[in-house]
Amino acid sequence: MKFARLGPIGSETPVVLHDDTYLDISSITREIDGDFLSSDGVERVRVAVAAGTLPALEAAEGKRIGAPIARPSAVICIGMNYAAHAAESGSAPPEIPIMFLKTPNTVVGPDDTVEIPRGSTKTDWEVELGVVIGKRASYLDSPAESADHIAGFVTANDVSERTFQLEISGGQWSKGKCAPGFNPTGPWLVTPDEVEHGNLRLTSYVNGELRQDSTTADLVFGVEHIIWHLSQYLTLEPGDLVLTGTPEGVALSGRFPYLTDGDVVEIAIEGLGRQRQAFTAHPSDRA
Repeated sequence: MKFARLGPIGSETPVVLHDDTYLDISSITREIDGDFLSSDGVERVRVAVAAGTLPALEAAEGKRIGAPIARPSAVICIGMNYAAHAAESGSAPPEIPIMFLKTPNTVVGPDDTVEIPRGSTKTDWEVELGVVIGKRASYLDSPAESADHIAGFVTANDVSERTFQLEISGGQWSKGKCAPGFNPTGPWLVTPDEVEHGNLRLTSYVNGELRQDSTTADLVFGVEHIIWHLSQYLTLEPGDLVLTGTPEGVALSGRFPYLTDGDVVEIAIEGLGRQRQAFTAHPSDRA
């Protein structure tokens, strides 16, 4: 199943995509969030779809697409999780997962405009497979248990400011990861039964030019290992978002320019949908 949230910021309507039609599920839940995911909400929607009791959302095609999950309590990210990306960043592949955090207010709609931070000269793109948690995960005994805690998968752009991240970070990456809007997410939350997450193609384009083209088969640490590993150090809550890393082809490599006012980034993951963001300069940096 493919879940989404359509409408103005703060007033999105939860929907499910069925036979190319967005069906309104607000009679079942007010939000696609941790409470919905952890309370058998997906199955309740599945039953309603089969029964034909959900109405189509009027004028759905003209509505803004929001992030497919309401603001999570945490956004947890894994760095250097593709060997080629680690190499272009000047590092060897990690021996254990590298974790950093983004703030929840980075999560925005897949096509929302992203503002480049004030004074930034090194804003970068990163297409990533996102994992949405459906059931609390703490001290899982093995990676095999992880699947029971996953609600679905999303396309995500881990937008990064490299000066903030690497040069004035104090050794922690999150300073360059947390500007508002730095995590466009969606368009859909796709349930695991529809996703072969171990071999999905990921692509990114800037102004129509290909930048990244890889598959999740190249992950250093796979999804199940990541969720198990994280659960040894923190508790993952329903609705939380875990980003699994980006492949090679970012501006940090030195092969491409960083983003500037007016640039357009498009990213896609096979089966999980496409995004398109226009990047704009901070008002104080506009000519």
